[in-house]
Amino acid sequence: MNLKLWGESTQRFQKLSGTGPTFFTLHIHMASHRVLQYVAGAKTKPPTVYMRCHVKPGASKVREGITALTDSTIELCVSAVPKDGESNKAVLTVLSEALNVPKSDLQITRGAKSRDKIIALGGKAVQDSETECISRIMKQLDDAIEANGS
Repeated sequence: MNLKLWGESTQRFQKLSGTGPTFFTLHIHMASHRVLQYVAGAKTKPPTVYMRCHVKPGASKVREGITALTDSTIELCVSAVPKDGESNKAVLTVLSEALNVPKSDLQITRGAKSRDKIIALGGKAVQDSETECISRIMKQLDDAIEANGS
């Protein structure tokens, strides 16, 4: 049996059989925070948390930091301009300070040349259980927003 996958919150599958395709829908309960996705590691690979971010480069130095947290994205401002990867470095610095992790534990996996980015967090910061890890990161992000005065 071969399965094809469509959609995001509702999974639609196509079952290929000898008589032709049969479609069925599987509803999956998704986490309330789509902004963070915890991916458990395999035997040799540690777990990773993926964060969806929307970056506003070229902001004033006063506004630099995490400004908002929604169900779908972490919004942050950086004063660096998007030239020669400067704003990407600033994004990693802002997140590193907010989450209290080394910059080496953060990596931009998608959106290096876009304002919308997916950033992977690995290392010791994600060694807890999924629930504990997501709760701790959400609290750290909320604290960073309060500290930024947004």
